[in-house]
Amino acid sequence: MAFLLPILLAVLLSLLGGLYFLGAFRQRRPGEPPLDKGPIPWLGHGLEFSRNNAKFLERMRKKHGDIFTVQLGGKYFTFMMDPHSYGVVAKEACARLDFLENKQLFVLRVFRYKIRDNIDYIFDVAKRNLMGDGLDLLTDAMMNNLQKIMLHSIGTEEEQKTWIEDRLFIYCYNIVFRGGYLSLFGSVTPETSGSPEKANEMDRQESDKLFTEFCKYDQLIPKQAFGILNPREMMTEKSLKKLIWNEMSVQKIRTKNNVSGWVTDAHQMRAEIGVKDFLLDRYMFVMLWSSQTNTGPSSFWLLLHLLKYPEAMTAVMDEVDKVVRESGQEVRRGGPLINLTRKMMQKTPILDSALEETLRLSSAPLLAGTVRQDMTLKMADGRGYGLREGDFVSLFPYTAFHNDPEIHPDPQSFKYDRFLNPDGSRKTDFYKGGKKLKSSTMPWGVGSSMCPGRFFATNELKQFVFLMLLYFDMELTNPDEEIPNFDTTRCGLGIMHPVRDMYFRYRLRF
Repeated sequence: MAFLLPILLAVLLSLLGGLYFLGAFRQRRPGEPPLDKGPIPWLGHGLEFSRNNAKFLERMRKKHGDIFTVQLGGKYFTFMMDPHSYGVVAKEACARLDFLENKQLFVLRVFRYKIRDNIDYIFDVAKRNLMGDGLDLLTDAMMNNLQKIMLHSIGTEEEQKTWIEDRLFIYCYNIVFRGGYLSLFGSVTPETSGSPEKANEMDRQESDKLFTEFCKYDQLIPKQAFGILNPREMMTEKSLKKLIWNEMSVQKIRTKNNVSGWVTDAHQMRAEIGVKDFLLDRYMFVMLWSSQTNTGPSSFWLLLHLLKYPEAMTAVMDEVDKVVRESGQEVRRGGPLINLTRKMMQKTPILDSALEETLRLSSAPLLAGTVRQDMTLKMADGRGYGLREGDFVSLFPYTAFHNDPEIHPDPQSFKYDRFLNPDGSRKTDFYKGGKKLKSSTMPWGVGSSMCPGRFFATNELKQFVFLMLLYFDMELTNPDEEIPNFDTTRCGLGIMHPVRDMYFRYRLRF
């Protein structure tokens, strides 16, 4: 029997090690947030969380309060739900809280690209090309490309009177994606195609094809993020990835005209440090997804709410017409196309409010920072909670800010003027617990990790809406149809998609 003792000890140690790995022995220490490990060892609350982030976190907040730690897939996430404390988290030094590591892990899992770059340089390139003078250049390029896609086939008077029916989500996503893609990654040269007209037609065809493949891949990302693709989906994902890498290859981009500084600087910096072209192809896909995955869906929700609520549509339409008149331009048959400048778009407080309200309703980013060392996190009210090295601190503004009825009364309703004062100026005074908030929405992230492309994305959305309102009559095919619910599986990724599309019809106004 003596020889069985080492075997039994080995089995016992393996069992204890497995239980430890599964989180069975973790206990809440004094001074730590409430701990909820969930019903399943290691997985914890992972299944419920993946189905509907917002619903799960609201349940946890009611159970535990404004701060709590939960187990998700073997890792522990401390969620901060007090909106006044978000600024405190954002200010924590990178040495203690790293909000970039989780993004890097996401990119590696979804796009098979390991970010080894200097993060400060990445943000410097983005700020240089997506803000200031670089933003002016991109805004002009977006205007030209939207016109190329939307207004290239102005036909006879009889054709202009014909209503065209389409799916609103696909239509908006398609137009904004293609305009943004051509503005950032360049267009076909006349030398390649034979003439400017043929170059424009190739741009329209190639960008439309890329959009179709991009959407197929994007639909798999929620499952990829949690590593739950089935074998068939894994094969589809692999095939689509190779196709898009080929379409986004640096060899192809090098043949294009008007490639943005954001893309050319990214090429140059990585080439200088010896990054291989096949890895650059992968990074181009990362740049494409990060720049275009949210703007198209945002344009759908914005245009849908304007079509659904006549008061909002009238207010925005009047403002758009006024801005165009004051610029000395006019939409008329046979006249020049409207040149919508960045300066013109700075005179639209009503549209800005409607856009911010749209983002409040539909944006649900999950912001997670890695705890670099054991630390005490101070909340705005002075309470301190211990956090463990290797855990994550997570912010979910969709619940903490966007849908809090104390901050935004009747939060499920679209109110185009929610962010306007009575005198028409931008409203910034929002309160929680009688105390003014530093911010009432967070669609773009927080602190130093805030999206550097937010100004270009905002311009893309406003330019699209301007052109739709100026050049087209539009109406929902079924005006009484209810606005669709959100696809909650995309909670945490940014702008949520609808569970179903809405049909609308449009025709040229002149």
